[in-house]
Amino acid sequence: MNRTFHRLLFAALCAVSLAALFAGAWSPSAARGSSDEAAASQGEARAIFAGGCFWCMEPPYDKLDGVLSTTSGYIGGHVENPTYEQVSSGRSGHIEAVEVRYDPTKISYARLLEVFWRNIDPVAVNRQFCDGGPQYRSAIFPLDAGQRTAAEASLKALAESGRFDAPIATEILDATRFYPAEDYHQDYYIKNPVRYRYYRYACGRDARLEALWGKAE
Repeated sequence: MNRTFHRLLFAALCAVSLAALFAGAWSPSAARGSSDEAAASQGEARAIFAGGCFWCMEPPYDKLDGVLSTTSGYIGGHVENPTYEQVSSGRSGHIEAVEVRYDPTKISYARLLEVFWRNIDPVAVNRQFCDGGPQYRSAIFPLDAGQRTAAEASLKALAESGRFDAPIATEILDATRFYPAEDYHQDYYIKNPVRYRYYRYACGRDARLEALWGKAE
């Protein structure tokens, strides 16, 4: 999330009632750790998605049966071990992303793609919701040929669906090293539920998602 916006939200939080905070909001039918092939053979695989603020991309996956864990982090840049300050300023070239570890015997990569689309604005260029800059753009990072084929088919189907007037801006990019973000970013929605809910509300994320996709299931 943009640091300046974050400070403004935190200041505004003191003046907002809890009731406002909790006001709420396509229906689609090299990274750390061991290799995807080895992980999959042990009942674990990985997927990496960028959908703007990584705080907001953990909850949709954490609630899915078959998802083992989510990790907020950075990918795609030119600086080793980037900090949040470097990434959020755009200086490191990284994109905020979430790594999803899952059991492929319980949930498919195709299902993870469906959840990804439903939680982003696919026509937003170099931004997601209130967070602007290429570090917040949406992207899919396939980790093997199977994931790339599925990602390309999914993007093509959405582009040809006629659902949106604007072209799909979401990119499919080669996966580079994934750097986990600082500890305070992990499970932020659990550790700081009020501030997280207010961020989503003030950023207009849920309102925009409902306008794009309809009410959440």
